[in-house]
Amino acid sequence: MTAQVFRNCRIATMVAGSPYGMVDQGALVAENGRIKWVGPSNQMPAQAASAEIHDLGGRLMTPALIDCHTHLVHGGNRAREFEMRLNGASYEEVARAGGGIVSTMTATREATEDQLVTQALPRLDALIAEGAALVEVKSGYGLSIADEIKMLRAARKLAQLRPVRIVTSWLAAHALPPEYRDRADQYIQEVAIDGLRQAHSQGLVDAVDGFCENIAFSPAQMALVFQAAQDLGLPIKLHAEQLSNLGGAAMAAGFGAISADHLEYLDGDGVAALAAAGTVAVLLPGAFYTLHETQMPPVQALRDAGVPIAIATDANPGSSPLTSLLLTMNMAATLFRLTPQEALFGVTQAAATALGQGDDTGSLAIGKRADLAIWDVADPAELTYRIGFNPLYRRILKGVM
Repeated sequence: MTAQVFRNCRIATMVAGSPYGMVDQGALVAENGRIKWVGPSNQMPAQAASAEIHDLGGRLMTPALIDCHTHLVHGGNRAREFEMRLNGASYEEVARAGGGIVSTMTATREATEDQLVTQALPRLDALIAEGAALVEVKSGYGLSIADEIKMLRAARKLAQLRPVRIVTSWLAAHALPPEYRDRADQYIQEVAIDGLRQAHSQGLVDAVDGFCENIAFSPAQMALVFQAAQDLGLPIKLHAEQLSNLGGAAMAAGFGAISADHLEYLDGDGVAALAAAGTVAVLLPGAFYTLHETQMPPVQALRDAGVPIAIATDANPGSSPLTSLLLTMNMAATLFRLTPQEALFGVTQAAATALGQGDDTGSLAIGKRADLAIWDVADPAELTYRIGFNPLYRRILKGVM
């Protein structure tokens, strides 16, 4: 494949050392889908002169964006429950009344694999239109082995239908279906663990997740799932400390979790555990916003401890019907006080690390994938600053314009 040169642009490499890793009057050389060189145009290697040249007109280049926490594949919607919450019902009250995740379970079980794909594609298209090149998709609404596997098959099919990379997470330990009422331990073994082994044998699982809360599963129950994941050589992550502090994040960190997500009620011990394990904190401002939460995640404590902070849409039908990474960046800044640089880092390098992909993508460095986003802005802070505006000029995958 002919080398490609992208020049006449400002490049936010997101490599540490300067704000945004910024290169003014920059150029990037891509070959065979990888970054061969990046830096100031006047230092570009002479052999690049024979490459195909693309003049970007002074625009901003960043890594393509990454959504590291989504529930894109599901049946139906929960607009009615959204209305209930606005009329005063809490998320926990909705769940205990048989709504919440269980209502989506019914719609997901009733849908065919192709129907799940059809419903998910517009949500995925919205992310792609804002420069996303890598998206994580979880199971978790089938709550039976067959339906969880159906969800993962649908997620894999998305990557065949759109120019995007999809990584999957097994999230059977998301909620207890009605047929297992008062038998949570049995569900963990018979569905979450036994189903994991089946899904893994079919090549459908890239990571294992769970929901550790009073309305879901305990740290001890999740530890059983994580032990099974470790036995299969799979990375783990966990929804933790969203509604209360059960110590789930620290438990997951003890298993070497690649990420712990939500974290509004994370305490000092949890922060220290994440830092010691190198676990990424994934903050989800869409759920915080939708649920009218007031307990903010301990952002400054995470900063002080050197814990990488990623942000994601948490795109799901109940607590975060959000399919915009740009709006997520603005929410992270306005609600959680992240800086624009932290917000962009959170949907690039930190998000890649949260998916175990940090050595391959997430920043613009030699050897990494040439997945790029070109923006009609000059200052990267503008990506976080604007609300409801998409300045994407072009998304470039593997160096192909």
